[in-house]
Amino acid sequence: MSSDTTWLVVGLGNPGPDYAAHRHNVGQMALAVLADELSASFVSHKAGAQVATAFTSPGGAKLILAAPHTYMNVSGKPTAALLKFFSLTPERLIVVHDELDIDFDLVRVKFGGGHGGHNGLRAIIAALGTNEFARVRIGIGRPPGRQDSADFVLSAFSRAQRDALPNILVDAADATRLIATDGVLAAQQKFNTRSPS
Repeated sequence: MSSDTTWLVVGLGNPGPDYAAHRHNVGQMALAVLADELSASFVSHKAGAQVATAFTSPGGAKLILAAPHTYMNVSGKPTAALLKFFSLTPERLIVVHDELDIDFDLVRVKFGGGHGGHNGLRAIIAALGTNEFARVRIGIGRPPGRQDSADFVLSAFSRAQRDALPNILVDAADATRLIATDGVLAAQQKFNTRSPS
């Protein structure tokens, strides 16, 4: 397989229906939207993830979409195993995740950097031994008042946010595709300059 046109896309979240609608699972929600857009079906992979394979267009970049079966704080092991299985380097990894430090309804693209307290990113950086990979950061905003951040990310979106969420997930899917087809810089130029709706 040609690694120069192949990307591993990992959508972060916690497994099971109890967590499916939580803010912390918005990365897996976006992954599901991308899979649907590309008519890709998930199957269980021995690396500990649901995996689907798709192409951005006929003859275009190959995307290996992965939703780890593990909890967020141990996402690193399946991510590292999938990179190894598909003979990809971390530079060919796109992690799609929730981001407290970005306002709700914004999507931002980043390459490298720290984990910012995000346990999924922390686990991946530790497992890979590098932070040099792309991220599609889906803004969920900060908790209101004195609510604890951990409680906030493990709660569902408000009704108004749920109404807005489909368009945000499409943006995250589009940003992921754009990284794979045109590069991180092109995706940053399109998405990092947008203002909140």
